[in-house]
Amino acid sequence: MMTSTAPTGAVQVDDLRIAYRERGEGPAVLLLHGWPTSSYLWREVMVPIAEANRVIALDLPGYGASDKPLDRRYDFDLFERAIDGVLDALDVERTGLVVHDLGGPIGVHWALRNPTRVTHLAMLNTLVHPGEPTGLLADLLDTLADPDRYHQLTGPEGLETIMRLGMADPSRLTPEVLAAVVEPFRTPEAQQALAAAGTQLSPDGLAEIGERITELTMPVHLIYGVGDPALPVATEFARLKAELPQAVVTALDDCGHFLQEEAPDRIGTLLADFFGGRGGRGQGPAQARRDVV
Repeated sequence: MMTSTAPTGAVQVDDLRIAYRERGEGPAVLLLHGWPTSSYLWREVMVPIAEANRVIALDLPGYGASDKPLDRRYDFDLFERAIDGVLDALDVERTGLVVHDLGGPIGVHWALRNPTRVTHLAMLNTLVHPGEPTGLLADLLDTLADPDRYHQLTGPEGLETIMRLGMADPSRLTPEVLAAVVEPFRTPEAQQALAAAGTQLSPDGLAEIGERITELTMPVHLIYGVGDPALPVATEFARLKAELPQAVVTALDDCGHFLQEEAPDRIGTLLADFFGGRGGRGQGPAQARRDVV
């Protein structure tokens, strides 16, 4: 199914333009991307969820078609004001929440600050506990934080490399998808903003997540691609499963980090079922659990 590369709308939050894409009607579901993607990552996943839900995917500040200021710190406060501003503008009080990659700590931190607003929480290939990065992730963050080297990752060649590394089968990365990922970051200023947006979440905010994670009492679904080269997501999700006994864990052996690009129909169907679509009522703590290893 062909979907547009362009967001469907934008709102003004403080003095920043925040773009979003929206589909469907019903209970709201908010989708948060990570680094270096945008709401475009969710374009196909949204389709099955939208059969029974109003699905909203943001371009977070610094990404996609949203503004990319260089005079702000890309911290939890900036991202959460963007989330609040879009939800307020779209008259959304309560929502399901899906997070991926850097959208994980952003979304979970927001959920901990707004627990009555989140009905369900799904996490895809993300790390939310504080800790010292290792391996490929440490190398990526070191490069992004270096003013002399960040362009190696935020320019077209670097972004292509990141996207290919994040696919279990790089042949699934089509020229159209790659072009859509690269397009928002054609200028040096946008590339600088992307580097900042990937490195400026505060350690205090991450520590707060680690200290308060067990306060999340809503239904939780943890979905991950096993072939993620950068994030130790199996270990992270095992820890989350221990801390959140209501969580369901689904592992996809043939997917990597960008599982939305590799299995959009499967991810969309899993999420549609979780949020109560396709005749279901949502996967709550008292319902049958699907643990796929």
